[in-house]
Amino acid sequence: MAVGAEKQLELHPVKGFRLGIASAGIKKPGRRDIVVMEVPVDSTIAAVFTRNQFCAAPVVLSKKHLGSGALTRYFLVNTGNANAGTGKQGLQAALDTCAALAERVKVDAESVLPFSTGVIGEPLPVEKIVSALDDAIADLDENHWLEAAHGIMTTDTRPKGHSVVIEHQGKKVTITGISKGSGMIMPNMATMLGYVATDAIVDQNLLQRLLSQINDQSFNRITVDGDTSTNDACMLVATGQSEVEITDLEPAMMDKFVAGLREVMLELAHAIVKDGEGATKFVEVRVERAANTDEALKVAYTIAHSPLVKTALFASDPNWGRILACVGRAGVPDLDVDEVNIWLDEVAIVSQGGRAQSYTEEQGQAVMNKEDILIRVSLNRGQVKDSVWTTDLSHDYVKINAEYRS
Repeated sequence: MAVGAEKQLELHPVKGFRLGIASAGIKKPGRRDIVVMEVPVDSTIAAVFTRNQFCAAPVVLSKKHLGSGALTRYFLVNTGNANAGTGKQGLQAALDTCAALAERVKVDAESVLPFSTGVIGEPLPVEKIVSALDDAIADLDENHWLEAAHGIMTTDTRPKGHSVVIEHQGKKVTITGISKGSGMIMPNMATMLGYVATDAIVDQNLLQRLLSQINDQSFNRITVDGDTSTNDACMLVATGQSEVEITDLEPAMMDKFVAGLREVMLELAHAIVKDGEGATKFVEVRVERAANTDEALKVAYTIAHSPLVKTALFASDPNWGRILACVGRAGVPDLDVDEVNIWLDEVAIVSQGGRAQSYTEEQGQAVMNKEDILIRVSLNRGQVKDSVWTTDLSHDYVKINAEYRS
């Protein structure tokens, strides 16, 4: 189950960036669950990782390899096993898979970054992964973005990807990305797994700054269940093979590039929410006229994480008192409740702290019957606004997670 019709993905190749997919049968026989991504030699790379202190072995090793000074040439992704909560054995297992790939493609093991997603606490099946590497390498192709989007899925019901081509004064730049994620979603840095590449030339410091900034407005603004994964990682690669440089010295091209990157990452983030486990609603919670970003997000996440709000959304029940209660318990200091206004889409449900005089149950019901819903809160304390995106909480969410290991 997912919210909205599935889009036909048109994912443009990024010159120099190749992807190969194979089956290791980690969780299900025949399942294509290994993805190898080849990074061109002259690329720049930016990354963000989970802040969960029980971060998975592949996260620890990827950070180490990135910090080693080695030239990153390959990403190795497996699904069906998170290799998290596995201690020193997990680190060695991740290193063994990197070494096996490195040997086959004639690079150092530090040039390979590992990524895993799936069940926590289970030993990584190294032999299965290694046995699939030759097939994944043989499959490497610039046009395999869609296949890779399928290959990184776990409980996802559909692949997630987006692509844009930017044009400016006869110059063209491509940005393409894929992501996976459906449950255990409150990233606190990135998505569960996300890979974005561009053929532009981008300085590494600028690339990292752009990823961090746009990540905060995309993957760091989504939540399905309030759980931050042990394995979150988002990678941004600039291959430079379009020979178009993105620099502050050309602000018009820079603005277009930033807008394109933001579009790709926001689309990927929204796709995760729309495919949230058991989701039937896609909900934006927007808090306006807050004193600062911190209190805007406190209110937004309190609403987005409330089981009472989320179950009301699933039932299409305009029980707006649950939203009101969330605003009051969000921890906003010295909140003047008489200044608070709340809307469902454009329907005023709360005005000056109480039920809006114009509100009718029929109006609220009409909004709650929709798949896409906006919950908008005005605190009347300042000029800051921010949004998070979330889902409802359905029977299927409970069922999927109750049966996740079966």
